[in-house]
Amino acid sequence: MEFSLLKTMQLPVKISYRGLEKSDQIDNLVLDYAARLEKFCDHINRCDVAIEQTNHTHQKGNPYRCRIDVTVSRGHELVADERQMDNGSHQPLNKVIHDAFKTMEGELRRVVDKQRRDVKTHADSRSPK
Repeated sequence: MEFSLLKTMQLPVKISYRGLEKSDQIDNLVLDYAARLEKFCDHINRCDVAIEQTNHTHQKGNPYRCRIDVTVSRGHELVADERQMDNGSHQPLNKVIHDAFKTMEGELRRVVDKQRRDVKTHADSRSPK
């Protein structure tokens, strides 16, 4: 099941669910976090979020997984993939989504910093001394 949503963003966010029902609450949470990503990088071309609850009969609880795939201009593809066990902790699905977006924020900061250094280095090498 896949859904494309747009919420006060330039960027369409595709949210897919595997092993659990679509939830407006989770959609809104994902969209809020995705909107924050644009604060770190204004040239995101794509943001796909997969939310999954897998069934492992040998483990206690069902582990949640949130994978975020982001494409940034200049051909950078970034992935954040987090897992969380449902072991009775408070809102494990919300936590795994939060953790995945925090990881993606760090990845975006790293790429943007590198791009800024590359542009500055390129400009410095062209300017007369």
